[in-house]
Amino acid sequence: MPATIALTAADGHRLPAYHATPDGTPRGQLVVLQEFFGLNDHIRSVADRYAALGFAAIVPGLSDRAEPGATFGYDPEGIAAGHALRAKIPIEQSLLDVQAGIDAVKGSGKVGIVGYCWGGSLAFFAATRLPDIVCAVGYYGSQIVPGVHEVPKVPLMLHFGDADASIPLSDVETIRRVRPEVAIYVYPGKHGFNCDARANFVPASSQVAFGRTLEFLSQHVG
Repeated sequence: MPATIALTAADGHRLPAYHATPDGTPRGQLVVLQEFFGLNDHIRSVADRYAALGFAAIVPGLSDRAEPGATFGYDPEGIAAGHALRAKIPIEQSLLDVQAGIDAVKGSGKVGIVGYCWGGSLAFFAATRLPDIVCAVGYYGSQIVPGVHEVPKVPLMLHFGDADASIPLSDVETIRRVRPEVAIYVYPGKHGFNCDARANFVPASSQVAFGRTLEFLSQHVG
């Protein structure tokens, strides 16, 4: 059953989180990290999909650090607003919110991270910096390259589009070269190819990436 709950980060910041749980005992716990469009219907549906497959999924409201309750559309104005919001929140603060999500569920089983866009970058840094997780998956994170020399402490999988205007393939190759231990896949598509609410959605690429993600999570989380 889905529910909205409250989390408290280590610095005292309180934030909402969407929590979707499966029927019966979860096969594992997932912390799902949003795009910079807020805790919107799409990211809730992503959590619901994982819950339908047996994972409990919690989505911390990362945007609340800058603008409580903010959600934006996928049009150019919404993208600009999302970029501006993300720029107001240092990665270190976002990771406090990610850790709050981890802490909320770690007592109930193994915890994996899955992040998209902004959350895709945070998935990388969760893998390199945060405790109490067993793996991480990031989709089209554009902030990874500046931290690419950080060493993941857990298995990590990254997905990218081959026509992503915000992540050139040269960046993907840099990550691949510096972090050969990371599983990296490139698909036909632009930024956001996995999001069915965006014009950039590529169903075939999304399906293949999801299959790989699910296999990875099944191996490491349950």
